[in-house]
Amino acid sequence: MQIKDRVFIVTGGASGLGEGTARMLAENGAKVVVADMQADKGEAVAAEIGGRFVRCDVSQEADGQAVVAAALELGKLVGLVNCAGIAPAEKTVGKNGPHALAVFEKTLRVNLLGSFNMIRLAADAMAKNEPEATGERGVLISTASVAAYDGQIGQAAYSASKGGVVGMTLPIARDLARSGIRNMTIAPGIFGTPMLFGMPQDVQDALAASVPFPSRLGTPADYAKLARHIIENDMLNGEVIRLDGAIRLAPR
Repeated sequence: MQIKDRVFIVTGGASGLGEGTARMLAENGAKVVVADMQADKGEAVAAEIGGRFVRCDVSQEADGQAVVAAALELGKLVGLVNCAGIAPAEKTVGKNGPHALAVFEKTLRVNLLGSFNMIRLAADAMAKNEPEATGERGVLISTASVAAYDGQIGQAAYSASKGGVVGMTLPIARDLARSGIRNMTIAPGIFGTPMLFGMPQDVQDALAASVPFPSRLGTPADYAKLARHIIENDMLNGEVIRLDGAIRLAPR
């Protein structure tokens, strides 16, 4: 799949993994729609990379439709990278009682339903494309987490949402195969993102040291490199790739 002169949507593109991916795509000649709830940051990133910002709650159908419409105005939409997400931490039963149901529901709504909402809308637009030389019409990349497999204490909601992203990867790829649209998922380990940088430095250092090799936090550039390879390698389809330095999360 060609990146240059093609249009890509990056949700969560105002910061972290999404910002790193948006910048990588722009550096390789893509037209990028940055979709995010953070208007100030999103507009700034879009301006710097020559893209377009659209404020978007990925769990809302109308917002997703607006993002796809903006992308189609720029040209041929061939890619979606889902990086929008939230990561609350709450035990199933804690000192103050049971896990708040609203928190669990919101986590699933943003991380799982939001990813599927953007996938279905972008894929519908991509299915109308003239195919590339490879027969492809588009590529979809979503973000899960190693917590989908090794969920820690307090991660029931987060792990459930990311496990859902993992679980739908293959059936979506099979659904879209006849349209020449690939669907992949990246499951990052411990990455240096705004969520993690809010933790104390000693905690960040301990997390980095727990990664077997390389013993460091992952970076948005690491994620973006894998996203680029997925986009350009048409044999990658229907699979989840762990990007984690061989870490397996302990209970806490």
